[in-house]
Amino acid sequence: MDIPAEILEKLQQYRKLLLKWQESINLIGPSTVDSAWQRHFLDSVQLLKYIPDDVESLADIGTGAGFPGMVLAMLRPDLTVYLVDSDAKKCEFLKTVSRETNTPVKIVNERIEKTYQKMRVDFVTARALANLQKLMGHMHGYNATRGLFLKGQAYEEEVGMAKRDFDFSYEVFPSAVSEEGVVLSVQIEDPVYQ
Repeated sequence: MDIPAEILEKLQQYRKLLLKWQESINLIGPSTVDSAWQRHFLDSVQLLKYIPDDVESLADIGTGAGFPGMVLAMLRPDLTVYLVDSDAKKCEFLKTVSRETNTPVKIVNERIEKTYQKMRVDFVTARALANLQKLMGHMHGYNATRGLFLKGQAYEEEVGMAKRDFDFSYEVFPSAVSEEGVVLSVQIEDPVYQ
């Protein structure tokens, strides 16, 4: 993907902050520090092409160090992006990134379930947070009908389990950065709890 120079500069500043803060708090897995650009930044960048132009607001739940939400906020400044995480230290890091890269985001330091009534979003993203069934429950909590999730090889099993409770369609795209990974795009038709 061709990233404009000013956005690339923001992403590089974000990476510097990540590496600096990583020395004192665990933002990403220690084994991924050396490959952070590919494993975290480019992994997040690849989602951009799967977010429709009509999306206005996005919740990145369990955002951690801001992947993919902060990256998407940099790439799509027209979006209202909520970064939801219960870890106060990670939220302080996200505030620093937002301020130092001049990236407007809404940082929500609460458990996901407590934020359902406080915000309405079109779209939900998550990375390495929970199985698809639980993610679909969060989407339903927000009244969001569309979402993108980075998943591993077991995604088919997760889809099967989620189909027990939710009526949804989905598309699977190969990950641009991981041979085992996929990008799972879902759309809820009508939630049915059994």
